[in-house]
Amino acid sequence: MNIGKILLSKRSVSGHNSSNISKKRKKKKKKMELEKRKSSREDMVQKLYDTCKQIFANDSLEPKDFKFTAPSLEFSSTNPGTVEAPLVTYIKIHECNKFSIGIFCLPPSGVIPLHNHPGMTVFCKLLAGTMHTTSYDWVQNHNHQANHDRGQHESRMRLAKVHVDDDFSAPCKSSVLFPESGGNMHCFKAITPCILLDVLGPPYSEAEGRHCTYYQHYSYDHISLSDVNKEMKEDEERSYAWLEERKDEQFVVLGGTYDGPTIKL
Repeated sequence: MNIGKILLSKRSVSGHNSSNISKKRKKKKKKMELEKRKSSREDMVQKLYDTCKQIFANDSLEPKDFKFTAPSLEFSSTNPGTVEAPLVTYIKIHECNKFSIGIFCLPPSGVIPLHNHPGMTVFCKLLAGTMHTTSYDWVQNHNHQANHDRGQHESRMRLAKVHVDDDFSAPCKSSVLFPESGGNMHCFKAITPCILLDVLGPPYSEAEGRHCTYYQHYSYDHISLSDVNKEMKEDEERSYAWLEERKDEQFVVLGGTYDGPTIKL
C-alpha cells in the first residue's frame, strides 16, 4: 500500500515536470521564432546594403553606361539674366514599393534642396561633374527648447550635426545614408553640370508615412544665447546647425526619358 502511494506520487511529479519542460520548450521556440523574424528583417536591409555596395564597389559606373552623352550634361532650363536656380531633370529608371532607381541631371548652379529620407536607406553616386554636398543627422535626445526665452521662430528649429560639407568630383566613391545616420538629410548644388545616380530603399510613400520634408538651415551661432550654445561650444571638434521645416517648399523637377539598357523584371 505504501509502495503504491510512493509510485503514484513519482508518476504525478514526473507528469508535472514534463508539463513544465513542455512549456519552457514552447516559450523558447517562440522566442527563437521572434528572433528569427527580426533577424530576417535586418537581413533584408543588410542585403540591400551588400548588393549596392557590391555594384558600386569598383566605382566604374559612368554616364555612358546609361547612354548619356556629353551634350545632355550641358542642359539648362533658365533664361539668361534670371536669378532663379536652373531646373533639375529627374529620369526614372525603375520604381516599385521596395526600391527606386533614378538619375538627377543638374545644370551648373542646379540645386536639390535640403530634404530628409524617413526610414530609408539611400545610395548616391556622382557619375559626372563636380557638386557641393551638405548632409546632417539629428542630435538625438536633445532638449532644443531648453531656453524658454527663445522666440516662436527659434522654437521651431532643431539641432543637427553636420555629417558632410564638401565638394565632390566624379569619379568618386558612392555614399550611403541610413534612417538615423550617415547624413539622412542632405542637399546638393552643382558647380559644373552633374549626373547623380540615386537609389532609395524603400522609396517615398505618403501612405506608409515616408513623406519628404524640406528644411532651411541656419548656422550654429544663429541662436547665440541658447543654453545649447553654452554646452556645445565646449566641443570644438564638432559642427552643428539649426534646421527648420519648410512647409511651403516645392521642389520642381523636369521629367526625363530613360533610353538606357532595358531592365528585365
